Amino acid sequence: MKAILKLEELAQLILGIALFSLLDYSWWWFLALILTPDIGMLGYLFSPRIGAAVYNIFHHKGIAIGMMLAGYYLSMPILSFTGIILFSHSAMDRMFGYGLKYDDSFNNTHLGTIGKK
Repeated sequence: MKAILKLEELAQLILGIALFSLLDYSWWWFLALILTPDIGMLGYLFSPRIGAAVYNIFHHKGIAIGMMLAGYYLSMPILSFTGIILFSHSAMDRMFGYGLKYDDSFNNTHLGTIGKK
């Protein structure tokens, strides 16, 4: 089952790349910003509860899709771009086993425990 889930996330990452190719931005923007959603980890400086909430906002595919669609509907390519980066990053993270966080620990995710046991 893990292999199927990883392949599904890979397909979503490829979709994000394909959607990005429809925008009028240079590829270096995608490469330069693909890791920026991890800025959400800064919430953990305050507490695990705040950290999980902020991290999950930056890694929620529903929010990313909403931003993509809003950008398209409102003719705001930068909003679509932001949504595509969030979506692609989230797919990439989940492909590597990093899921949405529970509020007790950074290592406790909806995909299981990450890190050393």
